[in-house]
Amino acid sequence: MNAQIRTLKADIKADLKAIAEIYAALKRYPLQPSRDEELIVIAYYLHNLYCAFESIFRHVAEVFGEQIPERASWHAELLHRMTLDIEGSRPRLLSDEAYDCLDELRRFRHLFRSAYRLHLDAERLALVRRKAHALEQIYMADVERFLAFLDSLLQAERGGNDRA
Repeated sequence: MNAQIRTLKADIKADLKAIAEIYAALKRYPLQPSRDEELIVIAYYLHNLYCAFESIFRHVAEVFGEQIPERASWHAELLHRMTLDIEGSRPRLLSDEAYDCLDELRRFRHLFRSAYRLHLDAERLALVRRKAHALEQIYMADVERFLAFLDSLLQAERGGNDRA
């Protein structure tokens, strides 16, 4: 389990780097874009932002043996699972506030991936961008708590090995 936890921490840190890069890219665009091309690029970054968070969730679920059913709603189920304290396994990864922001990003991601026309609703995009901004203010506290939990698992395992 020690190697899995160390790998999970490395995966999370790599995803956090990608998340920071996406947030930096989003900041290069105006809050009220005037051109369709800007809307499309912002939508692309918001799509990628959710995908980067979902990568963390998939890694966590995999390491802790959580089966996510292969059905249409698996993205929503995976996100919801990250709000659960799973007794004897792991604490919740996400606060309710982070979940709310990420759920909006998840719904937008689905819409963006399913869109076949280039016209995007600027108001909807602005709402999603506000949720992404709110998430930026809070997600690290959630992730840092979870990383501290992973560190405690590593320390407990090290302590158990010292006693053996």
